[in-house]
Amino acid sequence: MVAYPNPDGLEIHFAQLEGNRDLGDLWEAARVAGVKPGTIRVWVTRGKIEPVLDGEAGTYFHLPTVRQAAAGGRKYTPADPAANSRGPPSRAA
Repeated sequence: MVAYPNPDGLEIHFAQLEGNRDLGDLWEAARVAGVKPGTIRVWVTRGKIEPVLDGEAGTYFHLPTVRQAAAGGRKYTPADPAANSRGPPSRAA
């Protein structure tokens, strides 16, 4: 089960016929989400999103779905982002 499913294939097809450019490759999906392309690959692997087309022509994503997944945020955000840091580096004497 994908967390952010794509719309129906016919809906995407008819939107394309009307000139709607809602499909994009990996790089466009990363640009829309504001993340690196590797993050998009991780989202696909973890079942957050799925490609609309995946084949010899390349991998294409529904860009509004990618935007929605990016706005969904993380599962857990720590109260203090630096809480797990090791602190300032120690200086050897």
